[in-house]
Amino acid sequence: MPVVEVVRGDITSEDVDAVVTAANESLLGGGGVDGAVHRAAGPRLAQAGAALAPCDPGDAVATPAFDLDPPIRHVIHTVGPVWEGGGYGEADVLASCYRRSLAVADEIGARSVAFPAIATGVYGFPADQAAKIAISTISATPTTVERVRLVAFDDATCDLLTAALQG
Repeated sequence: MPVVEVVRGDITSEDVDAVVTAANESLLGGGGVDGAVHRAAGPRLAQAGAALAPCDPGDAVATPAFDLDPPIRHVIHTVGPVWEGGGYGEADVLASCYRRSLAVADEIGARSVAFPAIATGVYGFPADQAAKIAISTISATPTTVERVRLVAFDDATCDLLTAALQG
């Protein structure tokens, strides 16, 4: 099991081998964390993503990190569920995002990975539930990743992730 850390900050400046972005199915970039990752990585990220698209909700794929600063070498794109009230398997799809992202990290040899709070922005997944799913799934998923950093964009998300980690 990897060491799991919760931090507040900018995922594009993390000291990790790979960053996960909460992508849309086209992998062309979007808003929120995905927009920030795409801006920092440069236009080649969208080109590489387009070549792999579409990516289904719950799945994950990797591309080079392009213009992101080392040691970041890879971007792992995962598509979270759109929240529709919780009765449509959203929790299972979100858990799959974390499992598949760790599996992809293993495939590319990443030993450290930074995750955002997947699907809690425009996709509307309740942040408290998402934090618990993130922690429980990462803790239960076999992986060779040694360190996972859960990077919160704001204090509220950081507090929820910290509580879930301590919980």
